[in-house]
Amino acid sequence: MTRIAVMQPYFAPYAGYFRLAAASDIFVIFDCVQFPRRGWVHRNRLPDGEGVVRWLTLPLAKAPQSTAINAMRFSQDSLSRLETEARSFPDLQDRGHPLVAPLFKAEGSLGDWLAEYLETTCALLGFAPRFVRSSDLNLPVGLKGQARIIEIVKRLEGSSYINAPGGRDLYDPETFRAAEIELGFLAPYEGDWGSILHRLRREGPANLTREIISQSKPLIA
Repeated sequence: MTRIAVMQPYFAPYAGYFRLAAASDIFVIFDCVQFPRRGWVHRNRLPDGEGVVRWLTLPLAKAPQSTAINAMRFSQDSLSRLETEARSFPDLQDRGHPLVAPLFKAEGSLGDWLAEYLETTCALLGFAPRFVRSSDLNLPVGLKGQARIIEIVKRLEGSSYINAPGGRDLYDPETFRAAEIELGFLAPYEGDWGSILHRLRREGPANLTREIISQSKPLIA
């Protein structure tokens, strides 16, 4: 059985996000969809020097509202802006840390940067699914919703699709069974919802890996 997970790339998301990487054989970085302006793709919250949780936002170039995630780019002054922002966050002072160093090289394609950042994070946690970007699959433009997910799973010769718990309202088990794909959902996450960057800096990977694995068994629909 080949298990497929599909999720938009987020910047240093919470630990529960990585349950999909722990549970899947192939992790599809869903970067062919419209970039969400106020979402978590390009920003996250970290405690500042006074312990106040604040937004850290990746500086991006202006683009039309319909622009896909994989087509977004960093602003021309991204490095200088991140240098300034980083001074406010203790988590960003250790520039040798594998999740801190990439921030000071954030140029060019946002999609490329996020994909590499997620792979680096998974490697730190000990998870090694095969990573595929949906923008590389040349999916038909007209496919939406669960039809697009089913097409992704079939393209990758998967037999099972694993989704986050919020997907229960989006996907119909009967439709997946008709496509000969097993549909599974993770249980609601029980744990700290803070950024994985902050938690890895504070706790290290071993405990986090155990926590993630303990909550990564999918429930079959």
